[in-house]
Amino acid sequence: MSRTIKVLLAEDQSMVREALAALLGLEADIEVVAQVARGDEVLEAAREHEVDVALLDIEMPGATGIEAAARLHEELPAVKLVILTTFGRPGHLRSAMESGADAFLVKDAPAAQLAEAIRKVLTGERVIDPTLAAAALADGANPLTDREREVLRAAADGSTNAELAATLHLSQGTVRNYLSTAIQKLAVRNRAEAVRVAREKGWL
Repeated sequence: MSRTIKVLLAEDQSMVREALAALLGLEADIEVVAQVARGDEVLEAAREHEVDVALLDIEMPGATGIEAAARLHEELPAVKLVILTTFGRPGHLRSAMESGADAFLVKDAPAAQLAEAIRKVLTGERVIDPTLAAAALADGANPLTDREREVLRAAADGSTNAELAATLHLSQGTVRNYLSTAIQKLAVRNRAEAVRVAREKGWL
């Protein structure tokens, strides 16, 4: 008899987490041995329970699933990483792969598909939602630099250039230049549209 696959489930919504744990628990060869609701609790739980696979939601308090994946990949490289997302954003897929993820799936995928992905990553395969893969190829790489992303993120709450300059320790002219370049790259009319488009594509 093959050994049981030990799984860590990281998801901040308790109903979703418990439902996933229950569904995976129906699989004879899979056991959810740890559950956490925060991204910054993933590494410790994975180490404590000696898990084989970590299922990580992207949006979590403490650290995103992608940040948690990067940390796990560095500290516990033997652990296989499966990123789960509600929103199929191509930029998230690219970031997840760069962080060392072995699989990237949307949460509404059938439970059998998720269980099969867990088995596949343990054999060294990569599993990517085909629709997301096609969208990521169509969108191409994130055109924004780290600085442009930082300024756009800070501008999301409607701060003025002066407020952004003070927060980011930059001159107002530099802030204006970063915003202008980001708006041009994203082919939009203003900063609000730039924030919206960048978020939709998973580039922020």
